[in-house]
Amino acid sequence: MNHELTIMDLILNASLFVQCIMGILVLASVVSWFIIVQRWSYFSAAERAYRQFEQQFWSGVDLGELYQEGSGKAEKGYRAIGIESIFRSGFKEYSRLRRKNASPEVIMDGAERAMRVAMSREDDSLEQNLPFLATVGSTSPYVGLLGTVWGIMGSFQGLATMHQATLAVVAPGISEALVATAMGLFAAIPAVVAFNRFSAKADSLENKYQTFAEEFSSLLYRQVHSR
Repeated sequence: MNHELTIMDLILNASLFVQCIMGILVLASVVSWFIIVQRWSYFSAAERAYRQFEQQFWSGVDLGELYQEGSGKAEKGYRAIGIESIFRSGFKEYSRLRRKNASPEVIMDGAERAMRVAMSREDDSLEQNLPFLATVGSTSPYVGLLGTVWGIMGSFQGLATMHQATLAVVAPGISEALVATAMGLFAAIPAVVAFNRFSAKADSLENKYQTFAEEFSSLLYRQVHSR
C-alpha cells in the first residue's frame, strides 16, 4: 500500500543522531528569529530617537535646558539612547569641569573622553547579538549537511543487508537525511539576511553618532573659549 510520507514522518523516522541535528537547527532558528525581532525593534527605536533628538538639538534650544529636560525624564525611568546618551555624557562632564574652573583644554578633553565612552557603549548596543546571527548563518548549512551525510550513510549501510535494493527502499532514508539540509538552510537564510541588514543599519547609525559627537564637540569648543 502506498503511503505518502509527510515532513513529520521523515523527522520521526530519522535516526537519533539526525534528530539531534534537527533539534539543534530548530533551536538555532527559534533563537535567531527572537533576536531578529528584538534587533528590528531596537534599530527602529534607535533611528526614531536619533531623528527626534537631532531635530530638538538643532532647534536652537539652550543646551543646559535640554540636559535638564533629559534629567527630568531619566528620573521617571526614561533611558537615553543614541546621540542623546552621547550628548548627556559629554555635557555632564563639560558642566562638571566648568564648575571647577578647569582650563578650556581640560574641559574639552574631559567632555570628548566622556562622549567616546558613551559612543562605545552605544556601538556595543547596536552590535549586540549580531555575531550569533553570523554564526548561525555560516554554520547551519554545514550542520544540516552533517545530518544529511550521516543519514545517507545509514541508508546505504542498510542496503548491505538486503538482497534486492530498489529506489523505493532507499528513498525514505535519503528523504529523512535531506530534511536536515533543508532545516539548515531554513535556519541560515533568515540569519544571513538579518545580519547583513542589521550590520548596515549599525554602521549607518555609528557614522551618524560619530558625526554628531564631532559637531557637538565643536559647539562646546566655541562655548568654552567664549568665556
